[in-house]
Order: sequence, then C-alpha cells, then structure tokens
Amino acid sequence: MDTSNPSVFVNAELLRLYVGRQVRALIQVVQLDAGSVIGKSTDEIQLIVKGTPPVPLTKFVEVIGIADSDKSIQASIWNNFGDTIDTHAYNQLCLLANGEFKHLFI
Repeated sequence: MDTSNPSVFVNAELLRLYVGRQVRALIQVVQLDAGSVIGKSTDEIQLIVKGTPPVPLTKFVEVIGIADSDKSIQASIWNNFGDTIDTHAYNQLCLLANGEFKHLFI
C-alpha cells in the first residue's frame, strides 16, 4: 500500500479545507455531463466531480482525486459503491477522520 500521498476522507463541507490536496468522497450520482458528474455528498451538499467515470456507473460512487475547488474534485480513481449505502455512516467517518482521531487516518 502506498502511503506517500494519503487521501483525506471528506464531505462537501470539509472539501474547502483540502483544496489542492488528494481527497476521497462518496457521492450519490445526480446527473452525468460530458466530462463530469454532479452528485450529492454525504452531507447533502452538491459536488462536481470531473473526469471519466466507469461504465456502468452505480448510484453511489467513491471518488479519489485532487480537490480543485471547494465544490469540485478532479477524480483519478472511481469506485462504484452500488445502489444502496449508509451515507450517514460514511459522513460520520469523514467527521471522525477530520476530528480528534485524525492521526489514525492520515
């Protein structure tokens, strides 16, 4: 496992803290556009993910890439997470990974 460039777990609210850094986020796909996907983060805020998603694309996707703004990610890795997932649990993971247990995740 490559630990030289870890991905920070983020929701849309936390994304602004990591602009220019590698992040990972779970989104619910809302709309497919040419070269991007519009999705809803686990904290119910809209994000834009740029790049080429896999085909077929499931309803929930985890993306890993560079946060290029406080509302968008340039994805390099797309992981299909299926059509159902506990978004509340993933959002809690994001909060833990950026709170008092941050040292365990980065």
